[in-house]
Amino acid sequence: MGKKILSTIIAVALLISQTLFVFAESPSEWEKMYLNTGEFLQQTEETAVGSVNGEWKVIGLARAGLGLARSDENAYLKAVETYVEENMDEDSKLDPNRSTEHSRLILALTALGKDPNNVSGYNLLYALGDFDFVIRQGLNGPIWALIALDCGNYDVPERTDVVTPVTRQVLIEYILDKVCADGGWNLYGDKPDVDMTAMAIQALAAYYDENNDVKYAVDKALAVLAEMQDSSGAFYSYGSINLESTAQVVVALTSLGINPETDQRFIKEGNSLLDGMAMFYIEGGGFSHLQDGQRDGMATEQGYYAMTAYERFLEGKTPLYDMSDVKESHDYNYGMIFVVAALCICLVAAVILLKHKARVKHQGERDC
Repeated sequence: MGKKILSTIIAVALLISQTLFVFAESPSEWEKMYLNTGEFLQQTEETAVGSVNGEWKVIGLARAGLGLARSDENAYLKAVETYVEENMDEDSKLDPNRSTEHSRLILALTALGKDPNNVSGYNLLYALGDFDFVIRQGLNGPIWALIALDCGNYDVPERTDVVTPVTRQVLIEYILDKVCADGGWNLYGDKPDVDMTAMAIQALAAYYDENNDVKYAVDKALAVLAEMQDSSGAFYSYGSINLESTAQVVVALTSLGINPETDQRFIKEGNSLLDGMAMFYIEGGGFSHLQDGQRDGMATEQGYYAMTAYERFLEGKTPLYDMSDVKESHDYNYGMIFVVAALCICLVAAVILLKHKARVKHQGERDC
């Protein structure tokens, strides 16, 4: 019972301190959207393994500093273990054609401070060492494999049993080789797509300052994205202005240290990317896929982690997928427990000191 109370106190203290730190002044409309969406996601149904109500929700909340409720986190981690145990095949693959099943789980577990090298005895990183497996999914595979490996600065698994072992350079070269003629990226064809272009930038951002080929491709892709932006500040994809494409560009820009609200390349008729995202906001928290649509699970989760990426940028923290700031978690935050304990000791000491002074004063008066 005592541990439960202590955990509750710590959680409340963290939430209060975060709120006071980020929103010391009266919150803006954007900040209200951010807070409301975070609260909404925390109250949704039990988190499971999957692309919706799963890893992206976990990543957004964890990187925002809110996290899942303790009971929900435990249930989610148990669901991950069950999923891995039931789906991992003899080649250490969760799916024979989708390496992103591994990448998505690696990102979520890393965000929670958990070790993806050992999930029920299985190493989720191992399959990402097989290049032929990673590229079966097309460009998506290498992009998310690189992001997953880099999120915790993980060593690439050494694979002597495969035709082409993965290295970071191999993944980078594959992504660069798929650049469209006019810049940007797409899964199919030679016309750049907003989502794929933004995600490729997210994967390459960590190499922008050290690799001239990366810098050239990313700069060209940024110019392409700037041209594709709508006058509302939002982005089109597959014929419709939508939240998810806009959110991916926000994450891409912040991964490069670019402010999506003030960078003039991404302001159209006075509207920034943040204005574009706000078009899809649903009162009470969450986002719709299309403007004036209903609240959508995928849009809400992608919108939220994009907002988290922006808030982290404003606070000078590491980008969304750079999880070098995450410490390996334990059942209890011993650092915070130490602080709380120290404060309690100081309080008790102060009370004892006051009582002692009162006793000495009373003794002195009696002696007189």
